[in-house]
Amino acid sequence: MSSSLKDLTRCSVAVDLGAARTRVHVKGTGLIVDQPSVVAVNTRSGALIAAGGAAARMDGRTPRHIRVVRPVCGGTVVDIDMAQRMLRALVGDQLRGVFRRRAFLRAVATIPHDADPLAHSAAVETLTGVGAKSVELVDAPTAAGIGCGLPVQRPEATMILVCGAATTQVAVLSLGSIVAAGTVHLGGDTIHNAVVQYVRNRHELLLPSQAVRPLHLALTQGVQGPTEVLGRDVVTGLARTVTIDPDDVRSAVQTPMTGLTDTIRAVLHRCPPDLVADLAERGMVLAGGSAVLPGLDERLRECTGMRVRVADRPELSAVDGLAALMDGRVPAITAPPARGGRSGTVRLRRRRPAAQGAAGSGPETSGDAPDASEARNDRPTGGGTTPEPVGDSSSDGERAMPEARTPAPGTAGPAAPSPT
Repeated sequence: MSSSLKDLTRCSVAVDLGAARTRVHVKGTGLIVDQPSVVAVNTRSGALIAAGGAAARMDGRTPRHIRVVRPVCGGTVVDIDMAQRMLRALVGDQLRGVFRRRAFLRAVATIPHDADPLAHSAAVETLTGVGAKSVELVDAPTAAGIGCGLPVQRPEATMILVCGAATTQVAVLSLGSIVAAGTVHLGGDTIHNAVVQYVRNRHELLLPSQAVRPLHLALTQGVQGPTEVLGRDVVTGLARTVTIDPDDVRSAVQTPMTGLTDTIRAVLHRCPPDLVADLAERGMVLAGGSAVLPGLDERLRECTGMRVRVADRPELSAVDGLAALMDGRVPAITAPPARGGRSGTVRLRRRRPAAQGAAGSGPETSGDAPDASEARNDRPTGGGTTPEPVGDSSSDGERAMPEARTPAPGTAGPAAPSPT
């Protein structure tokens, strides 16, 4: 997370642009948009026909002059113009009113942890094109970990899997940063396509989207009976029903699942031993829309031997984390306990200028400045020598030298010594 907590608290709108769904959270209002990241466009006139759920229902049912577009792929904006038009259509008058009330609106958005500068620029350009004055970017694993309520700011290892529609991000977090991470091209769409391809090769049948969802239940260990599905015959083009065995479905998704477990092992291999010991005790947390895929937690538990838990609201974990950052509900980074002491909180303090002209009062010092009695030890001692200053309260590192100060008008200067 490259943005500071102070900058994030100034943001007013949080946007989670996912390959499957787009979610927008407004500070003080809540979640106002939770729609599929889909738009339908008339190729003849270029007009936008529908966006969100209405456009998703048109997928696979449109004539040739209407095209269904998904402007986000793998958490990265691939079509800036379509993404801006989608946001304008989904947000509507709700966010436009917010933009009018706040002249310098700031927005925060999620971005994949391994996104390149081009992906960063695309996300910023998308949001500034719809009216944002400035944009802050937060890594998706960090935002999801905060949204799940994980102690990502503490010096303890936390493993989170952000399971999206096209990719799954595996990350180990500690002290508010990513220690090790990896991305595998496995998501809900990958499992969907693997099942569709298996049925086509084995039974020569094309399955519609709604027919694949019952087969997802076959990924769980409790399902034993076969499942009947209806599709279109590849040869004749007529509707036909086939019976699918659950074991065949599990074998169809074995290859993509192997890639996920290999990525988890690679991430653990790059972690320090102390963090791996923490993960052996705490396990991993599944977040993202595809975390609720039936049987995913069971297969990961079986393949890795680690504890696996699905977040309470996995599909909203990223946007909930952004909302927590905007509201300032994220605690400061906790430092590891010192030897013989207790854990403290790392805080950055800004130096304040010394107060001048106050009668009988010395200059203020910051948290790391020396004691005032030591810093003002500038009078000759009995030996006739002047000791060097103990500390340095100046910001540029120069030696602190005593200087004569003129009292401000209307204030009393330092009291003169009484005659003896």
